[in-house]
Amino acid sequence: MNEDFAASLTNPSLIIAVLVAIAVFATLYTIAIPFFERGNLDKRMKAVSTEREQIRARERARMNAETARGKASLRANNNQSVRQIVERLNLRQALVDDATLDKLRAAGLRSQNALNIFLFARFFLPFLTLAITAIWIFALGNLAEKPLAIRLLATIVGGYIGFYLPNIYVSNRMTKRQQSIRRAWPDALDLMLICVESGISIEAAMRRVADEIATQSPELAEEMVLTTAELSFLPDRRTALENLGLRTQLDGVKSVTQALIQAERYGTPVATALRVLAQEGRDERMNEAEKKAAALPPKLTVPMILFFLPVLIAVILGPAGIQVSDRF
Repeated sequence: MNEDFAASLTNPSLIIAVLVAIAVFATLYTIAIPFFERGNLDKRMKAVSTEREQIRARERARMNAETARGKASLRANNNQSVRQIVERLNLRQALVDDATLDKLRAAGLRSQNALNIFLFARFFLPFLTLAITAIWIFALGNLAEKPLAIRLLATIVGGYIGFYLPNIYVSNRMTKRQQSIRRAWPDALDLMLICVESGISIEAAMRRVADEIATQSPELAEEMVLTTAELSFLPDRRTALENLGLRTQLDGVKSVTQALIQAERYGTPVATALRVLAQEGRDERMNEAEKKAAALPPKLTVPMILFFLPVLIAVILGPAGIQVSDRF
């Protein structure tokens, strides 16, 4: 009985018949299954439309959590007294232009409170430095040997210095911030290139790169996080990318944002543009280092003449001078 059953299972004709039946069933299933499936296009479109709201809610929750932990927030509380003085004296119309706003953004001072404090400082510091200079010259008796016109001129110069002190502070802060971003920008592009080639979107790539680059350049990480938030909030992605270039005021960043805008508009590969721009950023950084190295010999000439040559002359001619003095 068992031998007959085993022989029937190993019968080639039975095996062929079973395989043919399986093939026919698979063919019929493949042809018939699309007619019984429901189209999920509406569901997918709904999921895509709600993705922006989910990102917005997630970014708001993250910013609220950072503010609760004591980190700096983009929504700073306005100083009411300073704001009232600025509005009453109409300092915004008298002292602010587009270049001033761009410099403040590039220095990391984006809030309305920062603008009000800047305007108040430009209005108040000239009187303060003028009073301090006048007290130092006339009350304390400094520059007493100079004529009255020279002392008055020095007092006026002190007032002018106070007027330009806020601009000097903003320019120095902007320069340091740009140096930090410029040094870390090629590395950030390399990381973004890796993320994009692995299939991650631009928003997620920027967010991931911001987390990784924060130890090297907190300023660049802050700008990329802000760009990620704007890509989620603003209706036009081009505006969010252009704002990144306006906030940094760097040609390298502006070229990358323009490449991303063109890639999104015309459908060109983003990875190729990022690879080329990252190489250009590394070459520019190397050129700056070579330029500094080439400028060292002229800078070292004067210190060598003043400090090294007298020591060498003393070491070389010292023993001979001692021997000559012993002889005579």
